[in-house]
Amino acid sequence: MKCFNKIKIILVIILVVVTYIPTFFWMKERFLGAESYYTHGFLVPLISLWLIYRKKEKLKKIEKKSNINGLFILIFGLLFHFLGLLLQIKFVSGFSLLFVLLGLSLYLAGKDYTKEILFPILFLAFMAPLPRVLIIHISFKMKLLAAEAGASLINWLNIPVYRTGSIVYLPNTALTIGSPCSGLRSLISLTALGALFAHLSDLSKIKKTILFVSAIPLALAANILRIGMLLWVAYVYGQNVATGKFHDISGMFVFIFAIAGLMIVNRVLQWKSKK
Repeated sequence: MKCFNKIKIILVIILVVVTYIPTFFWMKERFLGAESYYTHGFLVPLISLWLIYRKKEKLKKIEKKSNINGLFILIFGLLFHFLGLLLQIKFVSGFSLLFVLLGLSLYLAGKDYTKEILFPILFLAFMAPLPRVLIIHISFKMKLLAAEAGASLINWLNIPVYRTGSIVYLPNTALTIGSPCSGLRSLISLTALGALFAHLSDLSKIKKTILFVSAIPLALAANILRIGMLLWVAYVYGQNVATGKFHDISGMFVFIFAIAGLMIVNRVLQWKSKK
């Protein structure tokens, strides 16, 4: 009987993979595309599998009871998937995978089992690329914000600057804050990291939420500081230095700053809970 159940589960997984092949190819193209905002996409399913693996002993002890509600969620997800393919809105198709997996888990294993793997399933949302139109719009807005904030930061150092759109003029040169420097890429990946960090933390649900949300301002602040550093280097050492290796190295600063920030926020929240 157990062997039959395993075969059934394997067949269902194969059917889901086959059904979502066009969507998976689309995701791959977006992950590997020029100036991709989802280079972290390949890691997301691996992290989800690892999170489930961590609970393997606990999952073995849960009695599996089929829940008919899972079938409705599954059908809903599949309808959205085929609607997304039909209308060529791949984001809808990618996001529908969450409903399909939730529905399958609920239908095949029940509420208790699904509750334990709920976060790993929802975490997969971070590998579903947003529509390009939305990405371009958000990136443009963030690019202007980064340019304005970075220019203001340099102004505090008594360095005269003049900004027009995303171009910041310094006394000796000018820097254009392009889309890669908008901070959107780091915001998306650090939001995913914040969610994982909060999930693994030993905090209450409210404090986990605070820790997760804190990843957003930390990512924005880190990128603004990076833009300020690039402008300062351009002013002191010239544009070539600022847009050369230092540009790539400074990108790591965003992640180091944000990760350190998350650790500090986590420590503060733990300290308050002990008080």
